[in-house]
Amino acid sequence: MGDIIDFVCRDQVGILTIDNKPVNAASHAVRSSIENVVRASNGDVRIKAVVLIGAGKTFISGADIREFNKPPKPPYLRDVVFQLMSASKPWIAAIHGVALGGGLEIALGCHYRVALSTASLGFPEVNLGLIPGSGGTVFLPRCVAMKDAIRMITTGKPVSAQDALAKGILSAVVENSLEEFAIEFGNKKAGKPLPIPLSRRSVIEPLTRDEADRQRQMLKQKSHGQQSPVVALETILSTTVLDTERAVKLERDHFERLKCSEQSKALRYIFFAERNTGKLDDLKKIQPCKIEHIGVVGGGTMGTGIAVACLLNGYTVILIETSDASAKLARQRVHEILLDSEKRGLISSSKFHALTSIFQSSVDYQLINDVDLVIEAVYEDLDVKQEVFRKLDECMRPDAVLASNTSYLDVNEITKYVDDSSRVIGLHFFSPAHIMKLVEVIKTEMVTPEVLVTGIRFAKSLSKIPVVSGMCDGFIGNRIMSAYRREADDLVVEGASPVQVDEAMRNFGYPMGIFQMQDLAGLDIAWAIRKQQARTRHPAMRHAGISDRLCELGRFGRKTGSGWYNYERGAPRLDETVNSIIADERDARLVAPRSFSEDEIMKRILNAMQSEARDVLDEGIARCAEDIDVVMTNGYAFPRWKGGPMYMQNR
Repeated sequence: MGDIIDFVCRDQVGILTIDNKPVNAASHAVRSSIENVVRASNGDVRIKAVVLIGAGKTFISGADIREFNKPPKPPYLRDVVFQLMSASKPWIAAIHGVALGGGLEIALGCHYRVALSTASLGFPEVNLGLIPGSGGTVFLPRCVAMKDAIRMITTGKPVSAQDALAKGILSAVVENSLEEFAIEFGNKKAGKPLPIPLSRRSVIEPLTRDEADRQRQMLKQKSHGQQSPVVALETILSTTVLDTERAVKLERDHFERLKCSEQSKALRYIFFAERNTGKLDDLKKIQPCKIEHIGVVGGGTMGTGIAVACLLNGYTVILIETSDASAKLARQRVHEILLDSEKRGLISSSKFHALTSIFQSSVDYQLINDVDLVIEAVYEDLDVKQEVFRKLDECMRPDAVLASNTSYLDVNEITKYVDDSSRVIGLHFFSPAHIMKLVEVIKTEMVTPEVLVTGIRFAKSLSKIPVVSGMCDGFIGNRIMSAYRREADDLVVEGASPVQVDEAMRNFGYPMGIFQMQDLAGLDIAWAIRKQQARTRHPAMRHAGISDRLCELGRFGRKTGSGWYNYERGAPRLDETVNSIIADERDARLVAPRSFSEDEIMKRILNAMQSEARDVLDEGIARCAEDIDVVMTNGYAFPRWKGGPMYMQNR
């Protein structure tokens, strides 16, 4: 039936295999083929049931995004879904890998759905500024409870096969031999009455008016200005008062409107930008080093997060600390993170016990003398890091890759005592490292192409987004963040309050403002870095005098009860100490404070961000503008639906 479709009949069951590389997208050719097989199988007495399955690593991963900017061609996906529902013989969607977006809509069109235990199912459209466009908002709440449908569609987060089975999306879950099971399942269902199609079912457990209002309020707060989750919710709620045909039409109207929105354009831009990071033309033919066993030095928040990220992705990990007590505490932290993953259903109980049993923590560097990659994650102090790398150079085999997780320091300086600096790289993870997707891969002066590619591939193996950065203070992200943090400090000195600045950033789309963020992260970390930079700082560079005064008073943020804000009475508030320090700084700079509008505040912050980002690009620190936007959206909470600072500037 063509290169991307194969149809055979076995044991009176038709098997339609989609082979549309690389991810079996529901392209026009795929839709046409499904439509043709539905029609043909309806009238073929030799076929008692049909199994729909994907070749390669996945079921149908979604609509073909490459067709978004082209005129639509029939058969439309929604029509194919309705044709599957009206088929005269049972159709079984056999799911492995993922069934996402249009792929899940096709699966919902089938009478039954079975899956491998490793499969996941979801509607990620909101992440592209869209909603499902071929019946997802209509049919899912007729398959699962409305609250579950709302959660899946408005968050865009997929569910596991086990969760999908419990919710009622799947009929069965198997560990292996999916196609054979689906054929047997089809034979069992052949000749029996077909289940009522979702198009003719009622919504399951519709929300009351009060429940719907609470959902609206909660989602508006969580969305931070992004439109698609809110539109998705309203579209789902409308299915309780509309028949399926009108509901599908309303959904499609909302989909088409969102597709043309600036938010969706920005989100699609960042989607593709993320997939292009780490693809350096001059490294295409370079093979990475083999990495199986990992060492981590440092058992604090970052080190244990990195260790967990490695464990969850199939690596063995040995963590080194300075004392037995610290090693024990690191092991406890890893245990707690993995236990939380088990409680949330992200890993099974057996996997939890397997991972905790293979993890080691110790004070003995000799235990990591044969690992393939070691990641240093100790305190951000040049002397401490240099001593760690001196020990690593002494004990590790000469072909092992050495990496530093520094967030600001010069990796070339950190590794000056390493004999072969060509095997050294920077891997800047973001906290919490087992959750945050971004890793800046820092290109040192002497690093070999093989080691650089190893860093990129390793980050990808952890399901991270690697962005290659050149060497400078703070690399791409922290350098830009430092620039707009200085601008925020200047705004405060000139008359704006920290509360105003934070509110302006939240209204722009950030989940929190720059001063809230500093209090959450801890002001002492940046303070220590500023003290280290004092020797080389240009005299003309503005300096965070207020922040230093706060740190000198022991106000390091939430963890000490006060920072920019005081947290001792619950809700954060500015207190007289901060107001007095701000007034002193204004007097020292001879500044007469003035008022600022929210637009003025954001214009200043964005200008500072974009100006520094342009310098980062012009100096070759970042490979391209898209990489900068990926860093700022994934590491610093710049609203994805605005695309990034460079995207905004170039619009």
